[in-house]
Amino acid sequence: MQAGAGQTPARRSRRRSPVPFLIAWIVIIMMGTAGAWLYSEHMKQQITAQIEAQTARQIAAMENNYEQRIKELDAGYSSQIAKLQSEVDSLNELLTFTKDNASNKTDNSNKLYTQLSQVQKQLDELKRKLDMLK
Repeated sequence: MQAGAGQTPARRSRRRSPVPFLIAWIVIIMMGTAGAWLYSEHMKQQITAQIEAQTARQIAAMENNYEQRIKELDAGYSSQIAKLQSEVDSLNELLTFTKDNASNKTDNSNKLYTQLSQVQKQLDELKRKLDMLK
């Protein structure tokens, strides 16, 4: 019987297995990783919702601004078209009057017709611009 100094053969020192300790650490690490992932997904959803709301507000504001500008331009072009139309009508009346009263004065008639043609071109251009805005 060989017994070491202060050791009895019946009492051996038992080494504990490191497996439960390692398993516990692996479980803790996995739980921490899962918690971090869940938190990051939650934060991502919150940030996405905030950005979507902000974008929707900005788009609505831009749409309102755009519609207001279109209405202002439409009103401006409509008034210009009405003004030009009245000028065209008065020039037509003047041209008709001139043709009726002086058939030998073709220079005045040609000048009026040229002016009428220019005003009609401006009216057509304004109508085309108004149609493009709509």
